[in-house]
Amino acid sequence: MPRATNSPASRKRRKRWLKKAKGYRGTRSKLYRYAKDAVFKAQTWAYRDRKNNKRNFRALWIQRINAATRAEGLSYSRFTEGLKAAGIELDRKVLSDMAIQDPAAFKTIVEQAKAGLEAKKAAAGAA
Repeated sequence: MPRATNSPASRKRRKRWLKKAKGYRGTRSKLYRYAKDAVFKAQTWAYRDRKNNKRNFRALWIQRINAATRAEGLSYSRFTEGLKAAGIELDRKVLSDMAIQDPAAFKTIVEQAKAGLEAKKAAAGAA
């Protein structure tokens, strides 16, 4: 009896890996064995970096907000404390974009944060 290799399914499986490896250089896009390793590693890094991307953008937004608030005479931590005291709920992405695109509007938010800090200080002093 002849040996059964399940050829159509095997070929399809190999083509699927090679298709994912399209654009890779040299052996990594031509030979199944190396393409499979390359794609597996690339997918691992892609998964990791989707998480790192969020972390990096958050750090970038904080740096931008910090720079903009320091220009107004306030530190980032005091600014966020003032925002919370003033009841302003804008996320870091929006604040960062506002600091770059619309400095006048950002300045008014900083003023509101300063007012919130003063109100918090006054409430703590009265209590």
